[in-house]
Amino acid sequence: METIKCKSCGAVLKYKPGTTNLICEYCGVENIIEDENKEIKEYDYNKAINIEQETKETLKVRSVRCKGCGAIINLDEKTVSKRCPYCSTSLILEDSEVRNMIKPEAVLPFKINKSQAIEKFKTWIKKLWFAPSDLKKYYTTEKISGCYMPYWTFDSNTFTYYKGQRGKYYYVTETYTNSSGQTETRNVRKIRWYPVEGNINYYFDDIPVCATKSLPLLYIEKLEPWNFNRLKPFNPSYLQGFESETYTVDVKEGFARAKSRMDATIKGLVRDDIGGDKQRISKLITQYNDIKYKLIFLPIWISAYRYKDKVYRFLVNGDTGEIQGERPYSFWKIFLTVLLVIAIIGGIILFANK
Repeated sequence: METIKCKSCGAVLKYKPGTTNLICEYCGVENIIEDENKEIKEYDYNKAINIEQETKETLKVRSVRCKGCGAIINLDEKTVSKRCPYCSTSLILEDSEVRNMIKPEAVLPFKINKSQAIEKFKTWIKKLWFAPSDLKKYYTTEKISGCYMPYWTFDSNTFTYYKGQRGKYYYVTETYTNSSGQTETRNVRKIRWYPVEGNINYYFDDIPVCATKSLPLLYIEKLEPWNFNRLKPFNPSYLQGFESETYTVDVKEGFARAKSRMDATIKGLVRDDIGGDKQRISKLITQYNDIKYKLIFLPIWISAYRYKDKVYRFLVNGDTGEIQGERPYSFWKIFLTVLLVIAIIGGIILFANK
């Protein structure tokens, strides 16, 4: 990715999170980012998968594939050494090559700065219960990196036909004999099922799908939601001083993931439409119409550290500050805690029986 230089001293500029400025770390001058007043365009999905896609702009980037996790990291022209932000593996820059990648339509600039991300990381790792005592030796906050992750977003009108059953509770009085041999009555809840069918319409807007496989999907999705109202038309100025990754999930695979997320929402809507106390769905047929998509960059702070030959990652949503992370556990701490709990329970029982 091409670097942008200071208008005052010629040094390489970096984007200042939470602003619309590029800052020079040498002379302190802040250079205003001049955003283009253009529309964020969305593309027709069906044309894309039928190789009739609309013409898109491309970016020429120098990138290298990480030998550790497979991420394709984009490099700026000044890079001479680098570690992968996702797994801390040293990148072999001699293997880098120039690629053409689809130009993202939009970028969500960093709002959380590095100092704020580091504080969140320190607080999180200090609160880890049952973490190994020597864990602090294996991470440093200097390794935290800001990275723009590629995401697809999808829009779709959906029409769903369903068949199923609506369950309604009712109660009957039953007679039974209690443990003392006496006859008593009680109300027992039962359910009566009624056949139902119907249809629902629902419009999905900007369903996000991470366009790489570099990070666990479980943690990526828990970083949501994103403030898409802050999206800016793509401007490389916002990338200055940050990593970025080329997408490795194509638009077809991306929509398959988006559909699974839409389907979960649709099932909830169908259950609401069926109503009653319980619902059964026997048939669900959904049509996806007017599907649109776009490629965007979203901001994430990442700290990767190795502990006993395994990589653990800590993630901060660079927009909202939401945190997610992986961590190791100490077998001995857990084992000793279990023994302590057993001993306490045993002591209470022994004392109660005296």
